[in-house]
Amino acid sequence: MRLAIVRLTMMLMATMLSATSFSEEQNPDPWEGFNRKVFAFNETLDKYIAKPVAEGYQYITPEPVDQSVSAFFSNLGDVLVIVNDLGQLKFAQAASDTARFLINTTVGFFGFFDVASHIGLEKHDEDFGQTLGYWGVGTGPYLMLPVLGPSTVRDASGRGLDYVSGLSYTNAGQNFAQQSGLFVLNNIDGRADLIASEGLISGDRYTFIRSFYLQRREYLLKDGVVEDEFEDFDDFDDEEDDWGDDWDEEPAE
Repeated sequence: MRLAIVRLTMMLMATMLSATSFSEEQNPDPWEGFNRKVFAFNETLDKYIAKPVAEGYQYITPEPVDQSVSAFFSNLGDVLVIVNDLGQLKFAQAASDTARFLINTTVGFFGFFDVASHIGLEKHDEDFGQTLGYWGVGTGPYLMLPVLGPSTVRDASGRGLDYVSGLSYTNAGQNFAQQSGLFVLNNIDGRADLIASEGLISGDRYTFIRSFYLQRREYLLKDGVVEDEFEDFDDFDDEEDDWGDDWDEEPAE
């Protein structure tokens, strides 16, 4: 099974590398017809299975327990965050995230309590998709994945690498039933956390989610640094002053 995942990941990466010249000025969603069909499938699956289960989980789970479960899986994810910190040459951040993981795993009782955040160690969000982008790999077209949801060709390849890497450190001492239980619980908890924000979606759900996803990924890739599109306003002001001087001059006779 793991070999099949690796092969699929390599196939996606090959496709992605052929799309590195993909320009943002082009249509970011050339496969929209296919993507909308997958989106409709995901919506049906969510409506009749994922959301009802998540709502039931949210109803029977006390808020402190829900927060502890989320913190536990977040702490597990910090291992991959550290790997991708190093992959993007963010050594100071890697040291901070390593300290965060060690503190939450020990003092935080295996991550059930986020002690690190309370002492100023910020939670970061890094994955292989961002690491590939850091090294210049293009996003490729937008891609809606069955069950997994919105992605791009690059991010889909990164997810495959994240999954394979995650198996390497979560499989230790666990049988298939335990692995499956953790996987299901993680996804139910994650879906439950999204329920409160569903009211923010307006208009065409497909278009809204696509726009949000692409903007969010760009934000993460640039570490929140937004380019100043108005950096030339100072020049504009100077030109405006020149125009004002011209208007103040007496018209030539």
